[in-house]
Amino acid sequence: MPKPVLVFGYGNPSRGDDALGPLLVEYVQDHCDTDGIDVLIDFQLQIEHALDLEHRELILFADASVACEAPFELNELEPALEIGYTTHALHPASVMAVFQSIRKQPPPPCFLLAVKGEAFELGESLSASAERHLRQAESFIEVLLQNPRPAAWRSKKFKSRPLFDKIRT
Repeated sequence: MPKPVLVFGYGNPSRGDDALGPLLVEYVQDHCDTDGIDVLIDFQLQIEHALDLEHRELILFADASVACEAPFELNELEPALEIGYTTHALHPASVMAVFQSIRKQPPPPCFLLAVKGEAFELGESLSASAERHLRQAESFIEVLLQNPRPAAWRSKKFKSRPLFDKIRT
């Protein structure tokens, strides 16, 4: 039986800052209490990952982003099916929509922890700024996973700039 919480990092470690999601999940594996928490790492999200949402109470996706505010952002997601030319690279909201479609029930609460990245070329290593953002996200995820409840993650405590600023120091 799956554990109630899933932390799912995705990205390509061969593409510089795209490794941020997997690196964050590796940090969780090595430094956080994972009783009640499963971890999963993959290159990209696919429709099959909808099955990984089954029997869960809470999901945290972790990914690199060029669009988020530095050092990272935490946002709750809603199911939304993206229509595209491929199903080999999906957004977490699309995975949620697939789950909802095949299971005929809403997915568990899902959040995306997007870590700011800037260098995504094949063969690049992690950029210096991404390394800083990763360290800050690691501190944040430790705090987040100490209270793995949707209501807690929705609270202003995790949305406030003062918490981010405190983690930056």
